Amino acid sequence: MRTIARVAVSVFRESVRDRILYSIVAFAVLLMATSYLLGQLTAGQDIKIVKDLGLASIATFGLFIAVFIGIGLVWKEVEKRSIDSLLSKPIRRSEFVLGKYCGLVLTLVVNIAVMTAAFYGVLAFLDWQLDPLTGEWPVPPADPHMLKAIALIVVELMLVTAIALFFSTFSTPFLSAGLTIGLWVIGHFNADLANFGAVVDSPAVVWLARVLYYVLPNFAAFDIKAQVVHGQPIAMSYVGLVALYGLAYVALVLTAAVVIFSRRDFK
Repeated sequence: MRTIARVAVSVFRESVRDRILYSIVAFAVLLMATSYLLGQLTAGQDIKIVKDLGLASIATFGLFIAVFIGIGLVWKEVEKRSIDSLLSKPIRRSEFVLGKYCGLVLTLVVNIAVMTAAFYGVLAFLDWQLDPLTGEWPVPPADPHMLKAIALIVVELMLVTAIALFFSTFSTPFLSAGLTIGLWVIGHFNADLANFGAVVDSPAVVWLARVLYYVLPNFAAFDIKAQVVHGQPIAMSYVGLVALYGLAYVALVLTAAVVIFSRRDFK
């Protein structure tokens, strides 16, 4: 565990020094602040616009961080040939992979925390501006239930990070990015695979679609942004089950990544 922690801290420090990371977070924060101005253009819908754009910004820019940093975690060490000196030290390959993953997850959590704080700051300012004589918001601007959506965004990005790291153990960054984003897009339309039999007559295609439905990650289950924005109740049991599903999938993907990386020959 100490070795994993040291690798994780090293990844976190390296990521923090990356100017691209600062640019992504700064742009996301700026977008959240701009959403307030956009909301003023649509009377009566400003709070929904701010919430919708804020949550979308956290999810989208978090995805950029997970993919475009995650795909280079292993490949960069292999390309620079620094992997030889690292593995010559008393460090297992499994510890190296898990440490890289934990470091990027730590980077993600810190940056999402910054974006969440900025998001709630915009909402608090919106609530402060409300004239008490005109009534109250249908749903409180700084609604704590939005943290449920943000929590599932974090778990979703943890899974995306694991997938990006998995592909990076045996592929180039360009291909890894394409495969990760492609899998993320397919995962958001996963439910359509279950209903493939209604539009296709081929039993083989229907069977393949059914297999993919159960094998591929269901990213749509993590998306509760629309429900939270409109004040619809989300049971904690649902959040817990989806989070457990995501973490179980992360464990499977990381296990596969460790197995593949352990068998690679870097000579």
